Amino acid sequence: MTGEAQVETVTATTTARPDGRTIRVGIIGGSGYTGAELLRLAVGHPNLELVTVTSNSQAGKRLDKIHPHLRGAPDEVRALKTVPHDAATAADVDAVFLAVPHGRAMAIAPGFVERGIKVLDLSADFRLRDPAAYPEWYGAEHTAPGLLGGAAYGIAELHRAEYPGAALVSGAGCLATTAILSLMPLLRAGWVDTSRIVVDGKIGSSAAGVESNPGSHHPDRSRAIRPYSMTGHRHTAEIEQELTFDGPRPEVHMSAHGIELVRGILTTSQLFLTQEHRDATERDIWALYREAYGAEPFVRIVKERTGVHRTPDPRFLVGTNVCEVGFERDERSGRVVVIGALDNLTKGAAGAAVQNLNIVAGLPETTGLSTVGLYPAP
Repeated sequence: MTGEAQVETVTATTTARPDGRTIRVGIIGGSGYTGAELLRLAVGHPNLELVTVTSNSQAGKRLDKIHPHLRGAPDEVRALKTVPHDAATAADVDAVFLAVPHGRAMAIAPGFVERGIKVLDLSADFRLRDPAAYPEWYGAEHTAPGLLGGAAYGIAELHRAEYPGAALVSGAGCLATTAILSLMPLLRAGWVDTSRIVVDGKIGSSAAGVESNPGSHHPDRSRAIRPYSMTGHRHTAEIEQELTFDGPRPEVHMSAHGIELVRGILTTSQLFLTQEHRDATERDIWALYREAYGAEPFVRIVKERTGVHRTPDPRFLVGTNVCEVGFERDERSGRVVVIGALDNLTKGAAGAAVQNLNIVAGLPETTGLSTVGLYPAP
């Protein structure tokens, strides 16, 4: 413990636990946007017991003073005070969410893993399997490479079978999640040219985190569509990693734009059918996506023939753990345009982490998570 900080325990919800199981959790890094979203989801989860929430920058403050959206939470959650990160190292928990900045989780995770506590990381620190890739993509050596071999990648739709035996489930990049889920059926089937995959991402301002910077200053951000990481975007590495199946590693060419939207991501990807599959129709492609996602609770195929909202739109996914995917076949060129959309703070971060914890704990995957968004969109 540090100073007089104490770990407080509260039940995060007053909802009855129908199966009687309780998961004692800690949130390490509760003052940022992903921490705020984890807290919102914890309040509505019938099986979570919130043991500790940490924040070095906001230590000692009540949660409802840090996050006004928690004013409607149960009194015991609202009044819970954060403690410094190191005050949680001895907490009696079953699992911890690491919602800390990139580069810090690799220093914190080993202590929990050594105690047999399941770690759900939301940062980039355990996304890539090869420790040699971290200096190239994240500019620093990995300080806990021994954990990479036992970490499972955090997109449940691809890796859920690995979670029960994994000591740590990594975070997945929000742009990467959108691209991977939208592209996976075509790549897994081997129908497209893996050397020509172009991904364009549009992302809301909350993805930049709670700390302000010149690019997030409202007069500069408002009404803007600002390119950034036009080449070398760090999520490229995990997209290529996760879309490698039986053939060669795909070459993904990715650019990103910051837009005025607060929460949400839209990826538009350009793929080209191989000569062997050039005659594939939209019906054939639809069958691929239905086979991949027909039974998935958090992936929705959107391809409407009429109306205004014919393709995925992140505005209607705010607060949901859903990724919407859609596509259109270009008959002239053999091109397939693939669309993906999600809420970067939910399916792109906190919601995916809760989904992964549900799997680890043997709970129904949908527990505490919503598939219904807001309309009109905020």
